[in-house]
Amino acid sequence: MTAYEEIFRSSVDDREGFWLGAAGEIDWHVAPTRALDESNPPFYRWFPDGELNVAYNALDRHVDAGHGDRTALVYDSPVTGTKRSYTYAQLRDEVALFAGVLREQGVGHGDRVVIYMPMVPEAAVAMLACARLGAIHSVVFGGFAAKELAVRIDDAGPKVVVSASCGIEGTRVIEYKPLLDKAIELSERKPDSTVILQREQATAAMGERDVDWAEAVGRATPANPVPVKATDPLYVLYTSGTTGKPKGVVRDSGGYAVALAWSMPHIYAVGPGETIFTASDVGWVVGHSYIVYAPLLAGATSVLYEGKPVGTPDAGQFWRVVQENAVKSVFTAPTAFRAIKKEDPKGEFLAQYDVSSLEYLFLAGERLDPETHRWASDLLGIPVIDHWWQTETGWPIAANPAGIELLEIKPGSPTRAMPGWDVQVLDETGKPAEPGVDGAIVAKLPLPPGAFPTLWNDDERYVGSYMSAFDGYYLTGDGGHLDEDGYVFVMGRTDDVINVAGHRLSTGGMEEVLASHPDVAECAVIGVADTMKGQIPRGFVVLKSGVDADAEGYEDGLRAELVQMVRDQIGAVASLKDVAVVPALPKTRSGKILRKTMRGIADGAEEPVPSTIDDATVLDTLRPVLRRQ
Repeated sequence: MTAYEEIFRSSVDDREGFWLGAAGEIDWHVAPTRALDESNPPFYRWFPDGELNVAYNALDRHVDAGHGDRTALVYDSPVTGTKRSYTYAQLRDEVALFAGVLREQGVGHGDRVVIYMPMVPEAAVAMLACARLGAIHSVVFGGFAAKELAVRIDDAGPKVVVSASCGIEGTRVIEYKPLLDKAIELSERKPDSTVILQREQATAAMGERDVDWAEAVGRATPANPVPVKATDPLYVLYTSGTTGKPKGVVRDSGGYAVALAWSMPHIYAVGPGETIFTASDVGWVVGHSYIVYAPLLAGATSVLYEGKPVGTPDAGQFWRVVQENAVKSVFTAPTAFRAIKKEDPKGEFLAQYDVSSLEYLFLAGERLDPETHRWASDLLGIPVIDHWWQTETGWPIAANPAGIELLEIKPGSPTRAMPGWDVQVLDETGKPAEPGVDGAIVAKLPLPPGAFPTLWNDDERYVGSYMSAFDGYYLTGDGGHLDEDGYVFVMGRTDDVINVAGHRLSTGGMEEVLASHPDVAECAVIGVADTMKGQIPRGFVVLKSGVDADAEGYEDGLRAELVQMVRDQIGAVASLKDVAVVPALPKTRSGKILRKTMRGIADGAEEPVPSTIDDATVLDTLRPVLRRQ
């Protein structure tokens, strides 16, 4: 067996031994004597008799071990022209002081704190300060609409909300305080107080409930870490795109710490003193896991970046960050690289920087189309690693474990299941699908440490949404297949599988074909209702910069080419005859294309603007195109 296969097999055959061994990388207040409590399935609990403090593990233990001068966090903000770095000792002191601020506001073990912040170091400080006190944080993406923030406040019931006067989206300054005030007005469960970080780009008017961050820190006394049970919640994170009552994904303390500490050296190949640059946001699970907790648990350096991959000010910013911080691994979403590819298709900005430190590029958050994989691989000349996971799972389900051994890369696949993840593909009857045949991707229970043990205050919905479709399995909601080598191919959400005249077809497969055209920067294919065939696919493509789309007959010619390419590579059964050239595709702030919303509009539904949308004007522009038959 290969090194990967030995480790994976150990995690399946000797679950107790494997994860108790991994738990040895964490400092425990009370060390666990067993790994898993299986007494109440599907509500499994990891390290049930262990006690720890996650913030202590992320900060204090490195200082206590003599590494206080090592850089923990680098803040890089091209939108404000600010750079700042924190050693482990400095970050521990900042976190301890802000924990003191929260303690003065009455926050203690088990209390909730909603964090509504831009990408500034104080957001990470607030998260870690909650963890230090044994409080439960719930980060809401900065700039979320007041109504959506109010729903989350009502669900979490926070004692305190931590926010800032403003955030910066590209070149726009967005004032947060009016949004927060409106959200609290709308909410039934009012917080006792709000702590506000004043930023010079916009100063917030303060009210009776509001506490100034700087003033409060100035008079605070540091708080010590509070040991909590491994099974106690560390945070609640609401799934993106929720409508009505949100799904609050619960993350436990012990299992999460163990899983993340294991993942850093083994998957991302980043260890103590090395640097990872995760270009995401703390409002998303990627930011929780691989900007804040995992790098610090590993004793590594994490870059917290306030900006965009392009436009702040150019498509070379990621390369600048790599050069200035000797970054070893970059982790971002495929959409970020499609944006860079669109603005700088020849990679001319890359030549301006020394990126020789960069060994791996990790992409996740949406399906990585093979064309973007090829472009990034050719540009950088390093392994480009597609990996797949979800808010619910907390860390990768399938990946290429760079720190163990680099497995064969198959474009279109996030490689193989990671330790603890028994990934299978089932057909509609619950039987295993044959290799290469699409079905529902599931994971056999129990899920490994780090995955969600339940939903916040909603065990019934946890079972109904995730655990009841196939007995003994977690339903990922993604469809795809395994090949004969056990490689996972995720073709999209199961509701992105369309049924054309009785044929089940993956829109992801059609997108692969469209994306391979040299003029196409990115694309989306959706299934729309059709009286004859049930559903038919419609394609939407965004062109690369520099393409002369105004040339006579260009668009008609391009459409014909794309339709023929799909016919040649998938077959006439795909019935893709309608491809529209559009200036942009509607996306969430985390970069996911809003295919479900597009599909609803195309089918004639009055689709609301999703709370997670990055730029609502893009959707407004697209509505007439979607609605035409």
